[in-house]
Amino acid sequence: MTDTKAIAEADVFRHRTVMLEATLDSLDPRPGRVYADATLGGGGHAAGILERSAPDGRLIGVDRDEAALAAGRERLVPFGDRVTLVHGAFAELRSILAGVGMPRVHGLIADLGVSSPQLDRPERGFSFRTDGPLDMRMDRSRGETALELIERLGEKELADVIYELGEERRSRPIARAIKRALEHGELDTTDDLRRAVVRVMGPKRGRVDPATRTFQALRIAVNDELGQLDALLEALPDVLADDGVAVVISFHSLEDRKVKRFFKGEPTLAPLTKKPIIADAAELEDNPRARSAKLRAARRLPRELEVAS
Repeated sequence: MTDTKAIAEADVFRHRTVMLEATLDSLDPRPGRVYADATLGGGGHAAGILERSAPDGRLIGVDRDEAALAAGRERLVPFGDRVTLVHGAFAELRSILAGVGMPRVHGLIADLGVSSPQLDRPERGFSFRTDGPLDMRMDRSRGETALELIERLGEKELADVIYELGEERRSRPIARAIKRALEHGELDTTDDLRRAVVRVMGPKRGRVDPATRTFQALRIAVNDELGQLDALLEALPDVLADDGVAVVISFHSLEDRKVKRFFKGEPTLAPLTKKPIIADAAELEDNPRARSAKLRAARRLPRELEVAS
């Protein structure tokens, strides 16, 4: 995607920041310190961190979606050279921070959710609510699309993806229906994919669309979201300064379990949240998409304690 296109899309990239106050309370931003927003999005968390760390707190913002990066850049203009933005995946955070000359940060936020603009723009292909191409890539400059993934995987492999990443019990007949639609030339758009799933699952009953789990599974696979998260978590002991805090906001159980286990099992980290923090009633009324958000935080133990032990 060209820079011009990214800038144009930034005009419609209006993402409601999830659990901003809880994030800032956990990070406790202060002047003279350096922070990282590993999922910049529209820049809401970043702006909050910069405001609280004024006048000289610094922020490194990272995002693999160029439209999000352009929107964040626009929002953060008032903070001038206190901001450094990088197009990249948060799995590469260790090398990104080293590349900008700040290998360690005093706090980090990673909001793992798909943003409203990504879901709402048909051409991104994330949602079954509007018809669009089967893309689903967060970084459209590289990687295979959802359609290319479906074409590459065998039926059993596709069923395993839907079962493991979507926790969908009827993954085998769904994979069969998707592959059949592909063979018949009936799988080009998100509507086509939903139609194939509904042939197996039946029409929508209640709040949850029958295609939800399948779309989630394919999106996670296309973007290697769990692999990305593993790489980010493994980097935390290195990239956090002593007493630095990492905040991770997850939106489904697969992510939350990984974060919980890592924070609990990593000897260099001390969990700050025994149970995940969830959005309060006021936020849920304003932003219903926050209902599945879970925030966990952990503090980096001083390195001198490692030497002592």
